[in-house]
Amino acid sequence: MREYCRWVRMMCTRDKVLDSRYERLMSHTNGNINFGIILFLLFLALIIVVYNVHSMLSLMPFLFLLAPIFFIIAFTNTDFALFLLIFFMLLSPEFSVGGVRGRSVVLRADDVMLFVVFLGWMARMAVNKELGVTKVTPLNQPIVIYVFICIISTLFGILLGTVRWKESIFYVLKYCEYFLLYFMVVNILKDRKQIKSFVYAMLGVGLVISIYAWFMHFSGAERVTAPFEGKSGEPNTLGGYLTLMMMVTTGIILNSSSFREKLILSLGMCVSFPALLFTLSRSSWFGFIPAYLVLMFLSRRGKQMLLIVSLLFIMLFSVIFPKYVYQRISYTFSDQTKRTVLGKKITMDESAAARVDTWKDSIRHWARSPILGNGAGSAGSVVDNQYMRVLIEVGIVGTVAFFLLLLAITRSAFKSLSELREDNFGHGLTAGFIAGFVSLLVHSFAAATFILIRIMEPFWFLLAIVVMLPEINREEKMLQA
Repeated sequence: MREYCRWVRMMCTRDKVLDSRYERLMSHTNGNINFGIILFLLFLALIIVVYNVHSMLSLMPFLFLLAPIFFIIAFTNTDFALFLLIFFMLLSPEFSVGGVRGRSVVLRADDVMLFVVFLGWMARMAVNKELGVTKVTPLNQPIVIYVFICIISTLFGILLGTVRWKESIFYVLKYCEYFLLYFMVVNILKDRKQIKSFVYAMLGVGLVISIYAWFMHFSGAERVTAPFEGKSGEPNTLGGYLTLMMMVTTGIILNSSSFREKLILSLGMCVSFPALLFTLSRSSWFGFIPAYLVLMFLSRRGKQMLLIVSLLFIMLFSVIFPKYVYQRISYTFSDQTKRTVLGKKITMDESAAARVDTWKDSIRHWARSPILGNGAGSAGSVVDNQYMRVLIEVGIVGTVAFFLLLLAITRSAFKSLSELREDNFGHGLTAGFIAGFVSLLVHSFAAATFILIRIMEPFWFLLAIVVMLPEINREEKMLQA
């Protein structure tokens, strides 16, 4: 009787996996039927954007045309929609839709497309009667708690007049869209082949962005930025993004057993690392160092190689690195002005002094509503510190929730790392992701990193993969048994 019950459980589990495979096959078939129509519509959309991209105002009709196309794609073939979204993450234009206390509210094309793809996926789930079959991860509860506090803080801020409701809504939606992306990707991931396709697509986009940075640098730009960022741009954002992608790439290289894969990814690193230098982003450089050390510690293979490379860079620093990199680092510690920090006068450069002044103003702003904060978007003109921004906007309660979310991310990533020790690709990807996460935590001291869409979209996409990969591995092993 016991053997019979075991056989029944095994067959039920196998049937579930086979049903899942069948559903994926049908979804790909439906997507292929509409593929020709979709490509034709995309071609028309590209023609329109070529004629209209010179004006920010003309982006609106372009978005109105592209939105229903993305909805149809997401409804018929969600995988293809996610591939398009991956390319939109760094290669989409932006435009201003308002302002909050001197800071413009910027809406990007991928902001709109992400919500449209999410709605298309939800519609597909509703038609297939799968809305109640969503997956639960260790991050669901911390995310819901943090979002709930953001909404409550913003409502209080609107009532007290610390934020304007029109612009604060945009900020709340921008904060939530990353969580929607995570939730959607978690429920869409089905097999390793699909995961590898997504990861390599993201690395490919990173290479394209790096090549663009080279073009900007040799075209005379003092500091390089990502495409479609306007006249000023955000070199710091590009630096944070490149550091994250480089850590993931290095993790895969160190654990890969394929010479071809190692060679291709190594060539990509040779393009990406100079691009990181071209940003002149000191916070990205300083974030790279602890991330590199973490990767050296976590990786099963290549520790000696990483150590040798780091020693060579230290010994040959003045030879390998361009003069402007040395000057940029020296400028950080130059004696230009003095500020009082914790009761002591410290000599620092003008940029660091400006940050200290901003932090002091931020503390005074936070003191107006220390418990629940002043609401999303209330941080004022640029507050280049993620932790200070969270404290101002959602107060002590929200800051605790934010750090609990970061802790949940850390625990989930390390849990996946321990379960993927026998999986070269998975272990390398996860180790690289953890190292990249460390770089972003450091980067956040000089930027509002965890609200920057160019960094957060790939971050939450990769996080969903890292969280789900052990479960997918178990399902595939069970199917093969």
